[in-house]
Amino acid sequence: MVCDVFTDRVLAGNALAVFTDGTGLDTETMQSLAGELNLSETVFVLRPEAGGDARIRIFTPTLELEFAGHPVLGTAFVLGAPLSRSSLTIETGHGLVSVQLVRDGDRVSFAWMRQPEPTFEPFPEPDALLAALGVDESELPIVRSNNGIQNALVALGSAEAVAAVAPSLDKLAELPALGFYVFAGSGTEYTARLFAPIAGIPEDPATGSAAGPLALHLLRQGKLDFGDTIRISQGAQTGRPSTLHARVVGNGGQLEAVEVGGAAVTTGRGEFRIP
Repeated sequence: MVCDVFTDRVLAGNALAVFTDGTGLDTETMQSLAGELNLSETVFVLRPEAGGDARIRIFTPTLELEFAGHPVLGTAFVLGAPLSRSSLTIETGHGLVSVQLVRDGDRVSFAWMRQPEPTFEPFPEPDALLAALGVDESELPIVRSNNGIQNALVALGSAEAVAAVAPSLDKLAELPALGFYVFAGSGTEYTARLFAPIAGIPEDPATGSAAGPLALHLLRQGKLDFGDTIRISQGAQTGRPSTLHARVVGNGGQLEAVEVGGAAVTTGRGEFRIP
């Protein structure tokens, strides 16, 4: 199955391939199929092993990931569509991720996933990162988040500054993170782009694994409160406009969950013939 994630219309958002039964495929074959499709990520669904509804393995064109946002959300849409379920639990290499499905009749129209709680540390090479991105400074401290994927978060002054970023992908590939996320905004409206050359992704149309950490980073910097939902626009420069939603749930000043939501639509299906 192929679906477009973080969009409510076809041929937008971040495309995802979901092999609904990956039983019997070895790692080399999975990686080769992901390279053949050349999407940001490809998912292989397997039998659960840790109490979830399904286990998934996630591959970029060049490597396997423990966790990623749009593969989890897209898989929940693909698997949840034919079921009368309001939630699914997906087993990832970085633990269980619960997904709440919002239905409009028989159709799943939206979903919220409760992501692994990210950790943060100062990015160890901030000057080299700014030079590789071709920007002068970050409006907030540059941090490296980790929720199964390490992404560096860089705040710019405006949406126009985000759109103008023209990074050196070769230099980014030498720095200690998988993805490099530039963002700008205020209140609940943000614009973002992500570059992940080491994963074979020059620019990602929508990055769920960075959206949750962004919301928590903004909260830690006093830019958001618990329960505020931000909307993130991404993908314009790739011709794949995407909309992501993120929020940090808490009570009494204590963090309870980091959640990322969005829509998805199925665009096609097919088969591969392999030896």
